[in-house]
Amino acid sequence: MNQHTPTSEKSATLYRMVMPQHVCPYGTKSKWLLESQGYTVEDHHLTTREETDAFKAEHGVDTTPQAFIDGERIGGYDELRERFGKTVIREGDTTYRPVIAIFSVAFLMGVAISWTALGTIHPIHTAEWFIASAMVLLGLQKLRDVEGFSTMFLNYDLLASRWVPYGYIYPFAETLAGLLMLAGALMWLSIPIALFIGTVGAVSVFKAVYIDRRELKCACVGGGSNVPLGFVSLTENLMMIGMAVWMLVHYAL
Repeated sequence: MNQHTPTSEKSATLYRMVMPQHVCPYGTKSKWLLESQGYTVEDHHLTTREETDAFKAEHGVDTTPQAFIDGERIGGYDELRERFGKTVIREGDTTYRPVIAIFSVAFLMGVAISWTALGTIHPIHTAEWFIASAMVLLGLQKLRDVEGFSTMFLNYDLLASRWVPYGYIYPFAETLAGLLMLAGALMWLSIPIALFIGTVGAVSVFKAVYIDRRELKCACVGGGSNVPLGFVSLTENLMMIGMAVWMLVHYAL
């Protein structure tokens, strides 16, 4: 019998690296995915580098794990996900997931803070805390790799392209303004910061996307992101402007 021929209707064969110093995480995920789809997995461990290299040479593949279903080689973890109709985001693919995650968590933080501080979900204060939390979270993403962010930022920001240090200052300014707005402190500082960086950012994005028609990646969630520049980044900046104006009118005056 061929070693890849299934012994039951829902069986699969998996070859993955399981070494004393390294267990391939994608192999573990592949096994879990197959089992979650109802497959009985014939799990073959490649326990040495020599054994792994020999397997790759035999099957003409560059990577492990490798899964077989009904005698057909499916491939690695991503290929298995595609086989089962699941979304696969590959390197370089455009995705809004990081932004969706940040704004969703920021909204829940606004709800949580409102509940803790007021004992209820107050719509106006929840919205304020949501925007301030979003600013902090977005700033944090940029602070993870300030160098990468500043490089990507230079592609479209009007001020940063003329004064490079602004690209390094921006992540700290956005985070600081968000934190001060969360605390309701030093509004004489947080409002001008948010209004300034939000206005410059909105004008820059609008010019790059809607006037110059450039297709760029957005630095809103940090350097190296695959979020397209456009509506999301414009929304981030308009939120900062709106928050600054709101706080100026309702709290500072």
